[in-house]
Amino acid sequence: GVFFSDEVIRKRLLIDGDGAGDDRRINLLVKSFIKWCNSGSQEEGYSQYQRMLSTLSQCEFSMGKTLLVYDMNLREMENYEKIYKDIENSIAAAHEKISECKKQILQAKRIRKNRQEYDALAKVIQHHPDRHETLKQLEALGKELQHLSHIKENVEDKLELRRKQFHVLLSTIHELQQTLENDEKLSEAEESQETQMETETKQ
Repeated sequence: GVFFSDEVIRKRLLIDGDGAGDDRRINLLVKSFIKWCNSGSQEEGYSQYQRMLSTLSQCEFSMGKTLLVYDMNLREMENYEKIYKDIENSIAAAHEKISECKKQILQAKRIRKNRQEYDALAKVIQHHPDRHETLKQLEALGKELQHLSHIKENVEDKLELRRKQFHVLLSTIHELQQTLENDEKLSEAEESQETQMETETKQ
């Protein structure tokens, strides 16, 4: 029991030596404990005892740091989930706007068709024998055509506004996705740099 004859630890010691990170600290702690058990003098035993305390402190610090990183990752995951929900809601809203734009396009097509029919009717009326009545009908048709033209212009203006709003929305979603990817890459780079700095410090 004192010499830690566990097969897994023994194989790792044979293959990896002292290992790295927490494995290295545990291996050093095991070696210090063995030396402490086999120490011949009180001074040597006290020295090994202080080394074990130092290694335990390093292990506690590393564990605390790992817990902090874990909590940070949990908060990041919650934040990402919220962002994804916001993106889904934005996409749903965009689909609704697209559907509304399609309805307005159909309305504009109907208005254009009616205008063409009115134009054809106006040409027929021009050949009517009663000039006075024809002029009245043409005047009425002209007013209605003007009204329909205003409606068509308003619909086209709304369609152009919706196109611009949808373009801005898609651009915002693209920028948000790019920001998320950059944050993930930056987080990976920071973790890699911290691991490298920790390894160099321990060496």
